[in-house]
Amino acid sequence: MEEIYEKPFQSLMFLIRDWSYPYEHPYGLEGGRSFLEKRLQVKQTQHEELQNVRKHIHSCFSSIGCFLLPHPGLKVATNPHFDGRLGDIDDEFQKQLVCLVPALLSAENLVEKEIGGAMVTCRDLLHYFKAYMKIYQGEDLPHPKSMLQATAEANNLAAVAGAKDLYNKSMEQVCGGDKPYIAPAELERRHSNLRQVSVCQFRSVKKMGGDEFCRRYQDQLEAELDLAFSNFTKHNEGKNLFSAARTPATLLLLVLFMYLASLLTGFLGVSAVATLCNLLMGVALTALCLWAYTKYSGEFRQLGSAIDTVAETLWEQVLLKLFEMARSRVWLGGLLPAPRARLASNNNVKKKN
Repeated sequence: MEEIYEKPFQSLMFLIRDWSYPYEHPYGLEGGRSFLEKRLQVKQTQHEELQNVRKHIHSCFSSIGCFLLPHPGLKVATNPHFDGRLGDIDDEFQKQLVCLVPALLSAENLVEKEIGGAMVTCRDLLHYFKAYMKIYQGEDLPHPKSMLQATAEANNLAAVAGAKDLYNKSMEQVCGGDKPYIAPAELERRHSNLRQVSVCQFRSVKKMGGDEFCRRYQDQLEAELDLAFSNFTKHNEGKNLFSAARTPATLLLLVLFMYLASLLTGFLGVSAVATLCNLLMGVALTALCLWAYTKYSGEFRQLGSAIDTVAETLWEQVLLKLFEMARSRVWLGGLLPAPRARLASNNNVKKKN
């Protein structure tokens, strides 16, 4: 990946156990260093793939080391009941362990983990593990370039997760579970601001792979933020008292209209229409009772959702339009001037005289 200019990893330690040639390279870090330098030398007689591996490994890690360990002893290797007792382990192996463990775990050797020059959190590390597991699932060992590709992918995924977490926490402060209902226009305005902040957070994180590679993950982040906003919108809408009472209010209005219509048509002698209105009133009452039961018991949720859908359709397509028509007529009636009574003129009075 030509876009990567920094070494993505910090250190690599080769641990070689059962080293049988201490006369060539002694045990420990010094012997491992000389052995590794010899092994990683690039020679023209080597295969091109072997040369590339040796070149790329130095471009992947800031420091590379090696530790040579002796064999732990025949009692460890041949005794099926070996339980880890130090007395069964050779003295030379124990001596080298005393050097190895501090080299790995001492306070001065423990550093904050960085990948690509950026600090790695536990959540970020999970994304790296998932990315590396994908490339190690095959039978062949991955190439160093594949490792860099997986690191760049995990690096961008970690940046996406961090930006999304920032957005979710900020939106929870706006319309979370214990927050009151907020106007949809205000909620959308807050979403736009926080969405921009999250995208800026993603862009500010040091990432690997180049602009074109990172653009795909920015698009993924924006899509996930829009999906999260739709969930926050639904959650906020559930806090609206009128929205929660829309279904029972619509059904009660339908019952009232059908009752009045049945009385009027019955009074006018249109019995067939009165019977139909009574039937619709009964259906509306039954739906209202079923809706109340589903909300109280939590059972038959699909039935409750179907009733909500029908009630919402009736409200938007019928009742709301009727209210708008009635309001416009009342508003226009208030604007029209009342007819003025004509006054008798002096000319008419004079003609009568």
